[in-house]
Amino acid sequence: MAEVVKEFKPSAHRDVPKHEIVPKDEVEGILKQCNATYEQLPYVLMTDPVVLELQGKPGDLIKITRESKTAGSSVYYRLVVEG
Repeated sequence: MAEVVKEFKPSAHRDVPKHEIVPKDEVEGILKQCNATYEQLPYVLMTDPVVLELQGKPGDLIKITRESKTAGSSVYYRLVVEG
């Protein structure tokens, strides 16, 4: 009997915060809001499992929304880089 292999989806894990690619037309406003340039943003490798799932490419901006029982919701941004 053949074994059924399910696709691995890291975003489905309960400990992985919500990740999404920021649309290109919104990036400039976010950089202004954060008072930052691309070079100043923290990085995430394009080989990161969630970035691979999102099909992120170098230069994409990833928005990460973390939920916390004590702090509520907080947003972080990461720049996708080769690695």
